[in-house]
Amino acid sequence: MQVTQTQSEGLKREFKVTVPASDLQERRAARLQELARTVNIPGFRPGKVPASVVKQRFGQSVEGEVLDKTINECVSELMKTHDLRPASQPKVDVGQLDDASDLEFTLNLEVLPAITIPETSDITLTRLTAKPAQDGIDKALEELAKRNRSFEDIEEARPAKEGDVLNVNFVGKIDGTPFDGGTANDVNVEIGGAGFIPGFAEQIEGMSAGEEKTINVTFPADYQAKELAGKEAQFEIKANSLKKPVDPAIDDELAKKMGFESLEKLRELISNQAENEYSQLTRLRIKRELLDKLAEKTDFEAPESMIEAEFGQIWQRIEQDRQNGSLDEEDASKSEDDLRTDYRKIAERRVKLGLLLAEIGREKEISVSREELMGAVQQEAMRYPGQEQAVFEFFGKNPQAVEGLRGPILENKVVDYLIELAQVTDKEVTPEELADMPGASLS
Repeated sequence: MQVTQTQSEGLKREFKVTVPASDLQERRAARLQELARTVNIPGFRPGKVPASVVKQRFGQSVEGEVLDKTINECVSELMKTHDLRPASQPKVDVGQLDDASDLEFTLNLEVLPAITIPETSDITLTRLTAKPAQDGIDKALEELAKRNRSFEDIEEARPAKEGDVLNVNFVGKIDGTPFDGGTANDVNVEIGGAGFIPGFAEQIEGMSAGEEKTINVTFPADYQAKELAGKEAQFEIKANSLKKPVDPAIDDELAKKMGFESLEKLRELISNQAENEYSQLTRLRIKRELLDKLAEKTDFEAPESMIEAEFGQIWQRIEQDRQNGSLDEEDASKSEDDLRTDYRKIAERRVKLGLLLAEIGREKEISVSREELMGAVQQEAMRYPGQEQAVFEFFGKNPQAVEGLRGPILENKVVDYLIELAQVTDKEVTPEELADMPGASLS
């Protein structure tokens, strides 16, 4: 094999590789001889098939097999000899080839940059923490009581007003035709409450039991049923009865109704859940601060192919949000060019931080065990109640999907390692202040 480097610009490399025709011929002949010893062809004893017959039967497939194997071996040897760490799948361009010619191909690739791990012991971080407040627990209990409320009939014949619950039947139509999910009976609608299409509850305020009315509403652009999103609809409504909501007392009886021994046990659960939520927010906040400090210390070039791949994934989500009308207000006000510029910078930041964290993990020999991978699979399965077995089967049949979980685990282990090295100051804040802090990602 003869290798000539034809390009070395930034992280881009190009090599021209030549394999003599004689080497290819030897490989073809060896493979055909191997087949001749093992194939069964009617009319010939095993191992006695003439070389000409084997070549006639298998020559074309052997040609492709030898070509692929030769290229793969050459690329592997070239990578090892030149100590190359590709940033993405190398591109191979093969020239014209026949039985008598040398194999010539061009290898194009981007390599990972040389990364000097910056000093991290001088990084200062603030770990924000919060404790569950009694008023927050009380508010959560009030919400639980509302969800377990009962409804009592209002005997007085009067129009529905804010705070009342109107029991209705309705038929929804679009362009005069009923649509799936648009018809229901005995539905309780709280006047002034949330949960229905905007304009629905507002327009039935003032209706009395026995009254009928047709209202017009427009489904939100981000409505969960995409076939209805943004469309105008008419609802034919019949009011059945007027009710008032009655919240249960917040006591042991409410707790027992929800499966707890006592109100104290229910308060304990709510407090523990809040503590877990705050711990996650604390973790996200300090991780984001760490990543911001690391981003200031990165001064290497990121591979263009990796930036493009990351940007492609980000932009796909932006396009989906735009189609669903769910872009945040700041992004919605920007032009497409400005959005592309901003998110390309985010993609570059993500790639650089990802490479830096991976390099730190490599140098410090931080790895992901099989047990940790299996734990991640277990967590993924828990996200789909009732479908756990299907999730396990999917990962069992797709080892590459399991490997896809390795990156986030390694990232978090390296982050934990760096936080341990940093100078960390703890600061207690209110739950509201903690929740108001930005989250954490490589962006």
